[in-house]
Amino acid sequence: MTSPAYIALEGLEGCGKSTHTKRLAEHLDAVMTREPGGTRIGGLLRAILADPENTDLAPRTEALLMAADRAQHMAEVIQPALARGQHVVSDRSIYSTLAYQGYGRRLGTPDLLNISTWALDGRLPDMVVFISVPTPILNERLAKRDLDRFEREGADFFARINDGFAQLREADPERWIVIDGTAPKDDVEVAIRTAVLARLNQ
Repeated sequence: MTSPAYIALEGLEGCGKSTHTKRLAEHLDAVMTREPGGTRIGGLLRAILADPENTDLAPRTEALLMAADRAQHMAEVIQPALARGQHVVSDRSIYSTLAYQGYGRRLGTPDLLNISTWALDGRLPDMVVFISVPTPILNERLAKRDLDRFEREGADFFARINDGFAQLREADPERWIVIDGTAPKDDVEVAIRTAVLARLNQ
């Protein structure tokens, strides 16, 4: 893969995505971004989506707000960066919607895939790095911080999401890289960097 790549990091809450998105982006001299919230408009949408007070947010509304964020993200950040020859490294992507809203909220994936693909103007991530961490370890990590609206969901919700991610990986294995996130941060960083550079042929 010699052209600029759109790389997404995925995983459950507390797996270390934000840390490793930053580290990988710095190593690649890439544009670092996130979903939701990688733009000014996205930041406004993220505030709605993450606010623990918004307990009345309907699942379909949640999914459409995610798609709206994604459309702005592609138009304002991802596509311009790729067009000028820069890699993009994003904390979450379309696959979070498929896992969280499709499986977690039980909305199913066909409609969400269509809506999000349209929002992305057909430009899916070239590779997806999934940081795998067992649920008990994630629960320990989350216990140490203030939780947003998603992080406050119950164990069944996250079990469905985890199963969703597994099914997404199984359906498209060439796009996914699975990394053991239980190792020390520096070791996880090296594992991610090594796998990504191999895919980029660098």
